[in-house]
Amino acid sequence: MSEKMQKPSSVPGGKKSLPVGHYRGLGAWTIIFFIFLYLPIVVLIFYSFNANRMVMNWGGFGFDWYLKAFQNDDIQNAVWNSLIVATVATIFATAIATIGALVLARGGNFRGKTVSLGLITLPLMVPEIVTAVAVLIFFSAIGMNWGLVNVIIAHITFCIPFAFMPIRARLEGMDTSLEQAARDLYASEWETFRYVTAPLLMPGIVAGAMLAFVISMDDFIITLMVGGAGSTTLPVYIYSMIRRGLTPEINAVSTVLLLVSIAIVTAYWVVSKKTQTTTAH
Repeated sequence: MSEKMQKPSSVPGGKKSLPVGHYRGLGAWTIIFFIFLYLPIVVLIFYSFNANRMVMNWGGFGFDWYLKAFQNDDIQNAVWNSLIVATVATIFATAIATIGALVLARGGNFRGKTVSLGLITLPLMVPEIVTAVAVLIFFSAIGMNWGLVNVIIAHITFCIPFAFMPIRARLEGMDTSLEQAARDLYASEWETFRYVTAPLLMPGIVAGAMLAFVISMDDFIITLMVGGAGSTTLPVYIYSMIRRGLTPEINAVSTVLLLVSIAIVTAYWVVSKKTQTTTAH
């Protein structure tokens, strides 16, 4: 074992931290964990290019199932519903999250601040099935059955904390001296927000919006519970396809949805990374 592996590194507080390689067998268990986690996804992507109709019987490489999926009217309608719900929910959730973050981060100390923060972040801790049942009971109690509108309202409620966290983190990391300087130069509150706060906050808003969009796009439980006739989104449609029997078409649709989610999450990570770098400087 090398000297670097044997010598523990120091951490704040005077304690010594051991390197990861010090724990025998941890590397092997880490590899097993990631194989267990991602191997089914790799298999799904691999068999999405299967030319055979039987899912687990390899019949050659082909893109036939991707073409059939894109030509399926039901899938196109489900994709369209998912985009409508995710876009509208993202816009409203991001706007509400931005206002909430500004109030909590720039509004000073006021009564109920801690409670307000807890209420905004509560959907992150409550199981999604509980949120779905609660929203369903609420809609049933007021007799609201507006199809896709119900799904959009439910997604707005669920996506607010996901958009709120990056925006609030960006606000707390911003230097307030520029805003104070703008006010000293006789800028109004609106002018300070428009020309100073908003441009500096924009990376956090974009990151929060992308995170809210991918959460809404991939949501299944709330949509299944709340959605009615004509409000089938892509995850719900994939579930209905699985109940009728597995086909490579399901693998193709799932692969496309997975790639879109990965692209959005990657973009979110890049924006968040730039935000942290800008804040550090």
